[in-house]
Amino acid sequence: MKIIKTLGFTIALFLFTTSYAQQSKDSVQTYKKRVLETTEVDFLTSYYSQSGDNAAVSGGIGTEDLTDVTGTFVVSIPLNDDDVLTIDAGVSAYTSASSSNIDPFDGGKPGDPFVASSGASQSDVWTNLTGSYSHSSDDRNTIVSGKLSVSSEYDYFSLGFGGGLTKLFNEKNTEVSVNANVYLDKWKPIYPYELRSFATGGNGLANGFFSGRTITGNTNYNPTFNKFTDETRNSYSVGFGFSQILSKNLQGSLALDFVQQQGLLSTPFQRVYFGDVADSFIENFQLADAIEQLPYSRFKIAVGGRLNWYLNETFVVRTFYRYYSDDWGISSHTASIEVPIKLTGKFTIYPSYRYYQQTAADYFNPYEMALSTDTFYTSDYDLSEYSANQFGMGVSYTDIFTSARVWKFGLKSIDLKYYKYDRNTTFSSGIITAGIKFVMD
Repeated sequence: MKIIKTLGFTIALFLFTTSYAQQSKDSVQTYKKRVLETTEVDFLTSYYSQSGDNAAVSGGIGTEDLTDVTGTFVVSIPLNDDDVLTIDAGVSAYTSASSSNIDPFDGGKPGDPFVASSGASQSDVWTNLTGSYSHSSDDRNTIVSGKLSVSSEYDYFSLGFGGGLTKLFNEKNTEVSVNANVYLDKWKPIYPYELRSFATGGNGLANGFFSGRTITGNTNYNPTFNKFTDETRNSYSVGFGFSQILSKNLQGSLALDFVQQQGLLSTPFQRVYFGDVADSFIENFQLADAIEQLPYSRFKIAVGGRLNWYLNETFVVRTFYRYYSDDWGISSHTASIEVPIKLTGKFTIYPSYRYYQQTAADYFNPYEMALSTDTFYTSDYDLSEYSANQFGMGVSYTDIFTSARVWKFGLKSIDLKYYKYDRNTTFSSGIITAGIKFVMD
């Protein structure tokens, strides 16, 4: 009987303990802090403008004028306590004076590399849709994420996917992460108009394009041109991150990224002019000797770090440095500083400065400096040696109580920033960005 009583007490104790543990677990699951409390909606927009005199479309000379307007919606939806789904949809519409000169003769004006043509190639629309999912463990020390993206414009289509893993240690003072991404891209090549009849099977100068047009200079125009046979571009990247809270006022992070690209890395409509070939012109526009030719592979590596210093309730200093190198011969240094200044409980301003310097790619040549005997060549000044300065100023409004409302959404923040960028060439640009964040009740 004593054994039975003891066994009964043990079973009862086990059931009570199990029930209590289950209730405690359910309680933790019920009342644990959600990763994202409610649906958030961000609307982001920007206006970008640039100018310069080294257009790659016209072989390193000519106007680089371009304007771009972008609008993006980002919706973050908490699926439960641990999982968040984010949808990012954006559209970018641009008008480019340089790309308009893919066919410099279709605008009813004399062809000229410094004058935009009004033809169809002067503008395009880029669209993008990205879906990402993240899952956080119960203790919030492990985050697993994945994403899928698709983007398209007239001559380009891209499909991307990737994922990441983040681990937090040391009472969340230490963070380690790894992420990987793959982009599978497809070109629909567009070539400079005057070259198209010189492809295999074409009729060269007998093409109707040249009928009624007078070639000056070298009248025996005979460019080097073959269409690209591989129209794909695949990019594979992996990145590692480490972040550490060093003190109550200081946080640092390190990042290491590797990128491998394979496929068509040349831009099909970018002209090249050779120094050992006589020049041919129609009107004021020099006819291409060839198109950009670059290797079919490229390996990139970048290592960088951030250091954020909280001075007091008014000032924070954010610094960043990155070193980049690739097997095309480019190496670069980037350094930046931003000093958020909290003016009131709701308003903060963000003055910033960024410096950038890079060496030239092995295959870069300015206008008429490449030779017809070279295997690879480009006159794209993005691959040249240059340095650049960027100055920025931003202002943000934050209302944690979301007092202002639009339908079922409360206004959480508004951000407005302007950046002015200048290279030590003729290139300069400016961009205005704005962002508005809403949260649902």
